[in-house]
Amino acid sequence: MFTFPCIKKNKGEKLMKKILITGATGFICSRLAQKLSKRYEVVKAKSDILDIKNEKDVSSFFQTHKPDLVIHGAAVAQTKFCEENPEFVYDLNVNGSIHIAKASKEIGAKMVFFSSEQVFNGNAEQGPFSEEDEPNPNTQYGKTKLTAEKEIQKILDEVWILRLTWMFGMPERNMPISENIIWNTIESLMKKQKMKVPVNEYRGMTYVYDFVDQFEKVLDLPYGIYHMGSENKWGRHQVVEHILNCLAISQERIQELLIADEEKYPAKSRDVRLDTKKIQGHGFSFDPTPVAIEKCMIEHGLE
Repeated sequence: MFTFPCIKKNKGEKLMKKILITGATGFICSRLAQKLSKRYEVVKAKSDILDIKNEKDVSSFFQTHKPDLVIHGAAVAQTKFCEENPEFVYDLNVNGSIHIAKASKEIGAKMVFFSSEQVFNGNAEQGPFSEEDEPNPNTQYGKTKLTAEKEIQKILDEVWILRLTWMFGMPERNMPISENIIWNTIESLMKKQKMKVPVNEYRGMTYVYDFVDQFEKVLDLPYGIYHMGSENKWGRHQVVEHILNCLAISQERIQELLIADEEKYPAKSRDVRLDTKKIQGHGFSFDPTPVAIEKCMIEHGLE
C-alpha cells in the first residue's frame, strides 16, 4: 500500500507534511487540493494572494509557509488568449515557473510541475509521443510550457515534470469547471446546438479523477519527465459520437447534431497523443479514453 507520509528518498530526509499548490482554483488543482487536504496540510496559493510573476513575493510567500512539496499548476492555457498576449503569457507561464522553482530551492522543497501534451503540437510526425521524442511546439502555450520545463530543470534537481493530456470531468458543487470533451458535448445538447467537430484531431483525454486518485504515487518516482494520462486511438469526432451514444441519443438525432469537420487540419492530422508506457511501468494505470468517458458518466449518474 502506498503511504506518502512515510516516503524517505534519502536517509535522514524529512517527511513531507505540508503541500503548497499554485493554480488551486483551476479545474485540476482544485480537485487535487481537495483530495490531498484530507491527509496533509495544503496551502492554496491562489492568484489573488500570490502573484507568481513577482519573484520577491513568491520568495516571501514560500519563506512564510515553508512547504515540503510544491505542486505548480498555475498557468494561462487558453490558446486564443496566449496567441494574442504572448508577453503576458511568457511572464506568467515561464518567469512565474522560474520564480516558483527558485523559491522551492531556497527552502529545500521538492516540486511537481504540470506541463502539457501541447509541447508536441508542432511535430511533423504523428503521435503517440514518448518522453524521448523531441517536442516542437508551434503555439505560444506549448512554447511556454516547454521553455518552463527546461528552465526549471536548470534550477532544481528534485522535480517531477508531468506532461498531462486533456482532462475532462463534470460540474461539481464548489468546484470550477473548464472546457472539456464531455461537458462541451452536454452543453451543446442542452442548448440544442449543432456540433462541428474535427475528424483529424487526435489526443489523449483523461478523466480528472483517474489522475487525482493516483497523484500521490508520483512522489515514489525517480525525478524526471513523465507522460501522464489516458491513451486514445479515436479521433475527436468519434469520441464525441461515443459520448452521445452513451447518453442514449438516437442515431437519427446524432446525425442531425454532429457535423464532421474535415476542413480543420486538412494537410496533416493534429496529433498530440502521449505514449504512457514509461508511467505504466511504474504501476500507473489509466483507462483508455472511451472507457474513462463511460466511467465518468456512470459516476455522475449520466449512464
